[in-house]
Amino acid sequence: MNLSPFLAVTGGGSSRLLTMSPVDLLIIIIYFLVVLAIGFYLKKFASTGEDFFMAGRKMTAWVAGLSFISANLSSLETMGWSAMAYQYGMLGAHAYLIGAIPAILFLAVVMMPFYYICRTHSVPGYLKLRYGEASRSLAGISFSFMTVLVCGVNMFAMATVLRLILGWNMHFSIWVSSVTVAIYVSLGGLLSAVFNEVLQFFLIWLGTLLVPILGLYEAGGWTKMIATINAAHPGQNFTSLWANMGSANNNPMGMHWTGMVFGLGLAVSFGYWCTDFLQVQRVMAAKSLRSAQNGTIIGAVLKMCVPLIVTLPGLLGLAILTQKAGITLMPEYQAQATGGHSYNQVLPLLMARYLGPGLLGLGVSAMIAGFMSGMAGNVSAFATVWTYDVYRPLINKKASDAHYVSMGRWCSIIGVLIAIVTAYGAMLFSNILAYLQVLVLLFIVPLFATVILGMLWKQATPAGGFWGFLIGILASFFMFFYVHWFPGYYLPFMEKDIRDLPALAQKIQMAKEPVSQFVVAQMPPDTRKLLDQYVVSEKAGSGPVSLWGRIEEAIKEPNPEVLALRSGIVNAMNAAETNTLYSAERFSAVSLTPEQLALARQKLDGDDLARFNRSLLEKAYPGELARMRRLEATQLNPVHAEQIATSPKAQDMAVNMFSAFWSLLITLGAVIMISLFTEPKPDSEIKDLVYGMAPLPNEGTCAWYAKPTLWAAVVGVILVVVNIIFW
Repeated sequence: MNLSPFLAVTGGGSSRLLTMSPVDLLIIIIYFLVVLAIGFYLKKFASTGEDFFMAGRKMTAWVAGLSFISANLSSLETMGWSAMAYQYGMLGAHAYLIGAIPAILFLAVVMMPFYYICRTHSVPGYLKLRYGEASRSLAGISFSFMTVLVCGVNMFAMATVLRLILGWNMHFSIWVSSVTVAIYVSLGGLLSAVFNEVLQFFLIWLGTLLVPILGLYEAGGWTKMIATINAAHPGQNFTSLWANMGSANNNPMGMHWTGMVFGLGLAVSFGYWCTDFLQVQRVMAAKSLRSAQNGTIIGAVLKMCVPLIVTLPGLLGLAILTQKAGITLMPEYQAQATGGHSYNQVLPLLMARYLGPGLLGLGVSAMIAGFMSGMAGNVSAFATVWTYDVYRPLINKKASDAHYVSMGRWCSIIGVLIAIVTAYGAMLFSNILAYLQVLVLLFIVPLFATVILGMLWKQATPAGGFWGFLIGILASFFMFFYVHWFPGYYLPFMEKDIRDLPALAQKIQMAKEPVSQFVVAQMPPDTRKLLDQYVVSEKAGSGPVSLWGRIEEAIKEPNPEVLALRSGIVNAMNAAETNTLYSAERFSAVSLTPEQLALARQKLDGDDLARFNRSLLEKAYPGELARMRRLEATQLNPVHAEQIATSPKAQDMAVNMFSAFWSLLITLGAVIMISLFTEPKPDSEIKDLVYGMAPLPNEGTCAWYAKPTLWAAVVGVILVVVNIIFW
């Protein structure tokens, strides 16, 4: 399709925000070369399974702690929670305080001794020892599925950001990053991933810290920034951690404090930090139990510092982008529909505002490092879990260690290739956050409930562990689908409901039949002008299109003017929600069903009228418009959301937190109930796997400053103080 006439008329062009200087490009090239060099150098240290999958268990506490937190500090993390801070204010910082620190300390003090004494390669490996092969296989398969899909979302998000800030081609960005990760992880395994994560940790901080520093300077300091935000949002509290959580009506998240404490602070946080193997694998690679525990606590300290480069940019976006630059950000699906900027772009927009030549290269390298850190973490975790928890027990039980190392290398490459496919698949989703929530929240919380009961309750049985885990996963999926389920169909048209824009635009623009005349009459002059220009451009570019050309058209980002036209057509379609669209003359050329003709003789109102009007338009444009759907992944059913999250004002975040808490309770209840009626393992088989049945490992005396319990207590006190300061 040739859009040049259309662009010439409308002035459409690139949405690129930044221009790279030769110095910036050189910095990025050097970064890629260093990453690959580390992978090739470390290959000689990863010849055995212990070396490849667990880095030889030789990491010091500081290296393990840096890797532990860096594996979490991907650009999905920095971008996503900056977006949350813009959307919800200081409430977004809970992800780094109550939503992380208590769970990390619990992992260090309580759970790490069990993981380390088992010498298991993975969390599913612990399930095998505690419950049996069935539980291990379920965890291994579900976790392998989740990791490659999350890796694909990392690729897609990185490619989207590089297109936004640099104008790079989407396909080039995906393949360069994925091939680089595949090479260095397949060569050095976890050892390579860990060392690159340490490098990426410092690069992320160096490249991102300038944004909040320069932003605070422009805003006039912390106090003036807070005052600007409060003045711009009267009656809303964007600047408190807890003061606005006494009622779901008092904060932009629509969540009561119980959802934050029990949903995020307990279910999601403990599930993620204590049983997500992507995280646990890093500290399990430490050279001793004490190093593993202290490394985890070091990670907790570093985690509390992350709001400086994540939450603070989101608040600066509210104070500077909105108030000084005149840029108002919006939800992802609205940005895709209108060509505007989404919440997810607050950090790149601030980078565009503050970073010049040289600094830009450092900042972009930091963002690439963040994405690649997330990708590498998922790929190395996938290789380990697939090899040890799926391939070895279910496919090839008696192969040599060298064979499993070879399988791990190939899994790294295969995992990346699968992730590339999922990255292209993610382009079809209008809401990536919803996609990630399905992949992360719905698997990890049931896993944590199963593991923690196995560690703390010796009566938990193999049947209880397996079936409780499975019931928890199914219940989590049910709740996710339930809040997006509309029994009477989702009624308004959305931009994605336009299946064939060229055909629909031509029919409406010609306005030969009464229905199209009605739709055109609902359009403002600007939309009519866009419609005329678009039809002209389509006719100029008409002709045969190759299969690859069709694929490119399907996956590339539409021009902003095309998005605006889609939005305008949808608004015109929805204009008849409160008045009947039907008349015998208007639909004389449309073949209506007997049911529709019967409804036309009735006096309808409310949802019945809206549903009838939409069915009429679907009948008038059968090939151009999608049919009504009961499941709408980008919209919440407010009635169902209130049943899950206790408030009709609950936003996505609140619904997810409450869903996670209910999932935790359901899984715990299922494991307990089934265990009461089934046979547990004998004590001799679980004596080293259940708290209190065997003495914890004793590594001897150490200096006071090396005691994990002391530093865990210190970090806990600091957490309380921070919450009081920002109450």
